[in-house]
Amino acid sequence: MSLWRKALAEGLGTGLLVTVVVGSGIAAASLSPGDVGLQLLENSFATALGLAVLILMLGPVSGAHFNPVVSVVDWWLGQRSGTGLPGRDLAAYLPAQIAGGIAGAILANLMYGEAAISWSTHHRSAGHLYIGETVATAGLILLIFALAWSGRAHLAPLAVGAYIGSAYWFTSSTSFANPAVTIARAFSDTFAGIAPSSVPLFIVFQAFGAILGAALVVVLYPNAGQAADDVVTPHTDTTKAGAST
Repeated sequence: MSLWRKALAEGLGTGLLVTVVVGSGIAAASLSPGDVGLQLLENSFATALGLAVLILMLGPVSGAHFNPVVSVVDWWLGQRSGTGLPGRDLAAYLPAQIAGGIAGAILANLMYGEAAISWSTHHRSAGHLYIGETVATAGLILLIFALAWSGRAHLAPLAVGAYIGSAYWFTSSTSFANPAVTIARAFSDTFAGIAPSSVPLFIVFQAFGAILGAALVVVLYPNAGQAADDVVTPHTDTTKAGAST
């Protein structure tokens, strides 16, 4: 699969994921005014289902990372065994994910009659939220690589969707767990938004969570790097006959 197609799939997937998150948040706030718990339920349910569908749809092209920390950990763990995301692919995935995410937030805003860009005023700056982001991201990394190592990467759409849906509820931060999505959600002053001033520390603790998750992967699954080709889900590469990348 050519690099531009994989980068396009990553940008499109991340963008549509943000559209699902932001769009369902706007719809939830409109349909269930005054009931934050119900709004979160509607938002998390739509996100879990949407993420599973996007992995199924675009995973065969790029692996369906849709997340910079997943791409970086995949590249890093694969280095020792000659597998995983190549450096040139990583360099293409990261900007595609961020740009796609921002475009997805703008699309959601426009679909609901909002300004294309409305900077969020929802401040999320507290120690317990940073702990939540660390836990959410570490768990996501551990899940993805455990599935790949154990030969169950084909279950990623269901498992990753279920994890993110549940993490909306068991983490204090509602589980952003994704730097590209975090940046994008600053572009929408709606239910799912995050104030731009809160973004940097969220990303710092997501990175810390990714490091913690990668460390747990190395300890629990010492040869997990050999399965890095199947992260998040198995995908083909016509430059390697019969192999996954």
